[in-house]
Amino acid sequence: MRILYAIQGTGNGHLSRALDIVPLLQARCEQLDILVSGPPADIQLPFEVKYRARGMGFIFGKKGGINFVKTFWQFNSAKFLREVRHLPAESYDLVISDFEPVSSWACKLREVPCVALSHQSAVLHPDAPLPREEDYAGRAVLRHYAPSTAQYGFHFQQYSPEIFTPVIRRQVRELAPTNEGHYTVYLPAFDEETLVERLRYLSHSTRWEVFSKHSTQPSKHGNVQVWPVSGSAFLDSLARSAGVLCGAGFETPAEALHLGKKLLVLPMKQQYEQQCNAAALAGMGVPVIKSLKDKHLAVVDDWLHRDDTIAVNYPDQTAAIIDQLLREQLAAVAV
Repeated sequence: MRILYAIQGTGNGHLSRALDIVPLLQARCEQLDILVSGPPADIQLPFEVKYRARGMGFIFGKKGGINFVKTFWQFNSAKFLREVRHLPAESYDLVISDFEPVSSWACKLREVPCVALSHQSAVLHPDAPLPREEDYAGRAVLRHYAPSTAQYGFHFQQYSPEIFTPVIRRQVRELAPTNEGHYTVYLPAFDEETLVERLRYLSHSTRWEVFSKHSTQPSKHGNVQVWPVSGSAFLDSLARSAGVLCGAGFETPAEALHLGKKLLVLPMKQQYEQQCNAAALAGMGVPVIKSLKDKHLAVVDDWLHRDDTIAVNYPDQTAAIIDQLLREQLAAVAV
């Protein structure tokens, strides 16, 4: 059995999940080929990647949202179409896509089944939480960005039998969490200058450990320590932290909840998926702020002075999910 596993490389969440999923797939098939698309990522997979594609990735801005100008200029529709046409999706027994558009559209073009194994599949489920303000355009982008013929989704809670709790990678499950008093910050859509100014304005006594996608060297600004994004350093900071301030992505909030950390999220602007995640987290009791402007800092200050954590149960069921997916999809192909 030949399987193509295609991964969206924008951000770190998809690649983090792949660290656990790839070995499980390798153990269950004769040949596993990996495709990664998008701009260069902070996490490097310790596996051979057969296909690397430009795809349709997004570029983070520095003021809380997506940099649409840079995203537009790095998107080459002609190249994307060539990548779609040249990917031999029909030569595989099964194509699995973690919100990866080249593989998804290659399958659609050739009428080949494409199985989505992603958080986005759960976000689009009719039982998943939605933000108060509907964004029809954002939902349409999410639905059509990486089309699929079957869906297996991960979310913060099991809102439906078709939705599974998060894949918590082995590196996180093996951590021994402590509380050394600092707060870990990962807000990739903000630049270092903005984060330092806002965090120092908020509190001169709180110790902040900031991981910035826009920084190449460590720097210290009073009570704010800034580090370039590094997987091992981030996990170490996360494990020792009193709490986590991050975007409303999926993997980082899920890992923080799994480790029993206080959590505060700030969803990216113009990012429908993060608005949906924020709604789900708010329903669980996680505080959400819309920006780092003064009018929202009272929520952050209150969060700093509270010891509330949210109990979750995220069992290690990744192998069982992979077995279910393979059993059901290979049976469907055989019919």
